[in-house]
Amino acid sequence: MSGRTLHDRVVVITGAAGGLGSSLARHCADAGATVAVLDLDGARAQALAAELRQRSGRPALALACDITDRAAAHDAVAAIVRECGRIDWLVNNAGISARCLLRDAAPEVLERVMAVNLFGAAHVTAAALPALTAQRGQIVVISSIAGFAPLVGRTAYAASKHALHGFFDSLRSELHGAGVGVMLACPAFIATGIERAALGADGRPAGAARRTSGREVPPDAVAARIVADALRGRRLCLPSALSRTAWWLSRLAPALYERQMLRRQGGEFEL
Repeated sequence: MSGRTLHDRVVVITGAAGGLGSSLARHCADAGATVAVLDLDGARAQALAAELRQRSGRPALALACDITDRAAAHDAVAAIVRECGRIDWLVNNAGISARCLLRDAAPEVLERVMAVNLFGAAHVTAAALPALTAQRGQIVVISSIAGFAPLVGRTAYAASKHALHGFFDSLRSELHGAGVGVMLACPAFIATGIERAALGADGRPAGAARRTSGREVPPDAVAARIVADALRGRRLCLPSALSRTAWWLSRLAPALYERQMLRRQGGEFEL
């Protein structure tokens, strides 16, 4: 990556209109970046871009984009390059969750989660790769503890996040020598409301989950850690104590991790 600062950089963030995405956008804008906000909700993206311009005095763009549409993702990236001249950072943040057992889930649930979380990130990354390579830039991917460890009742979500690791760890090897950094960030529970919007077995929002483990960390704190670790050139960001514990326990004692996870999470599904 070219330089260890965000000042005067162009940062593209998907799913930026709310939750962790908006916190990342504010953090990058405060650090002197020009932020391009991509989101399915164009009105909220426009509102965030206006806020960023006001708080930082720098340009900010907003584009309504369905990243599951490959052509739309490529058009959005091309528009950013035309407007800003380059892309220094791409933050693949857009994502959805699903909370149901596989035996109960409609096939569309898995398809939708994979379309957003994996293929959406792949579409935007492929479109932005020439610009990122020209700038020796940085790719940041928002994964989860479900990206490296099992999580009961989140089969589709865990599958999509595990797939992100395979995709972007392999892409990092393809970019060896090109100067483009690739970092995966694996938060635990963040106070963003993603669980309330998670798809249920029928594909509609499942509503709030019963909290069985883990304290929700404020998104601003997670965003600050992610940006700091990316600037340091890290390959993996574990931004909370719970994510770090889950990482090591799932590797050193996977059976114990699974028992502990089932004890805390299985009750929601009567397991």
